[in-house]
Amino acid sequence: MKKDNNGLCILAGAGPGNVGLVTLRTREALEQAEVVVYDYLCNPDILTWVPVNAEIVFAGKKSGNHTLPQEEINRLLVEKTKQGKRVVRLKAGDPFVFGRGGEEAEALAQAGLAFEIVPGVSSAIAVPAYAGIPLTHRDFASSFTIFTGHEDPAKVDTATDYRSLVAGGGTLVMLMGMERLASTVQKLLANGADRDLPVALIRWGTTGLQQTLTGTLESIVNASLGFQPPAVAVFGRVVELRAKLKWFERRPLSGLRIVVTRARKQASGLSAKLRMLGAEVCELPTIRVEPPENLTEFGELVRDAGQYDWLLFTSVNGVDSFFEIFYRLYTDARRIGNVKIAAIGPATAQRIKRFHLGVDFQPKAFIAEAIVDGLLQFGSVENLKFLVVRALGAREVLPKRLMELGAIVDEAIPYRTVPETNYTSGALERFKATGADVVTFTSSSTVENFLALKLPWPAQMKTASIGPITSKTMRKNHLPIDVEAAQYDVDGLIEAVLKLCAK
Repeated sequence: MKKDNNGLCILAGAGPGNVGLVTLRTREALEQAEVVVYDYLCNPDILTWVPVNAEIVFAGKKSGNHTLPQEEINRLLVEKTKQGKRVVRLKAGDPFVFGRGGEEAEALAQAGLAFEIVPGVSSAIAVPAYAGIPLTHRDFASSFTIFTGHEDPAKVDTATDYRSLVAGGGTLVMLMGMERLASTVQKLLANGADRDLPVALIRWGTTGLQQTLTGTLESIVNASLGFQPPAVAVFGRVVELRAKLKWFERRPLSGLRIVVTRARKQASGLSAKLRMLGAEVCELPTIRVEPPENLTEFGELVRDAGQYDWLLFTSVNGVDSFFEIFYRLYTDARRIGNVKIAAIGPATAQRIKRFHLGVDFQPKAFIAEAIVDGLLQFGSVENLKFLVVRALGAREVLPKRLMELGAIVDEAIPYRTVPETNYTSGALERFKATGADVVTFTSSSTVENFLALKLPWPAQMKTASIGPITSKTMRKNHLPIDVEAAQYDVDGLIEAVLKLCAK
């Protein structure tokens, strides 16, 4: 079919809620999007992959509360695609599994517009798996059926053949059916289902807030009073396997919401590790890393780095910024000369090694005071030339102490941190609405900028500090310090959080 413009609408599955279950193709589409239209059940952290200048439209639907009617969504997708834009329609789970993606694709096809379908991991499969329930098992079920508990209200009669569902003998998975659970159970029983048939209800499956309730057809309705959607219901003997196979909810941080305040570029590593431990992560970056105001001066210092005796790096960001410029100027790592290299922590040292350079010194304690004391083990620093690569506004301890000992010190400012202002993912609103169990601070600037947001402080929320310098800033701002990392890096912070949450 000949298309009138270069517009493209991508109907992409956002998966069941866990960011790690989003497909690579969906992420790629979001990174190139000009317009994103997303649903209520899409994890808003996914929106951090969208370009900052993209238009983001919330088209969320909850029972009885539609931000945009379906007809309006169809019209919006057609209109934006006709304008020649790259549109991503982000749909929870899979776009063609009870997601009305077929209707949206029909509207685009009728308008003669180009579109693409990106399948997603359906909650019908992923959520039971995260609850330790296999949908098929040689001893219990050789088939499974997915049905919806939320059919078109315009239908006079249900299209669901409950007699066939029961007669099939396989596992039954119901999506979007919590509000109609009682009537669904009644219809299953009326069509011959066993009253003792095991049932599982799984709320917010695959996320750190996952909750699972089990029972039987006879007991589940009364047991589920107060159990709110979104939830997936599983009917069948395979539910019995959960006692042995549940794995996700056994993780040490399961059920806890943890705030990550690091810059968005750095947050992913900490967030991923917390999610692996079962936490629900709320990324609320309070700072943003930007190039230095005087990039020319920084470039000249990088160019002349080989003239120094020592090159000191205090952060991963500093390493990245330094070598980005270095390899624009040179194609050979040997051009750095015979300069010795020191790194203030293991993450910084590891990043230097990625550029195929060794680290001559790394202090045991990851603070500026320790690096100066350690350098003295190499002998006097008097008249030695040091290039210190550190962020604008960082503590003066390192260059000041070196100069007091007679060293010649130049400072290369590779970046500056500014308060983050872009919260298109809705992280602020989520925090205000639901709060958190733990907030993590990884630097003094994250503390100060978090407080500058003037967010409500939930009564139960505890704090975790990455080290003594950050803790000092917290005390200065009258914040409690519930735990401080013994090792002043991300891994140490995670250990501290585990210790705190184990109490």
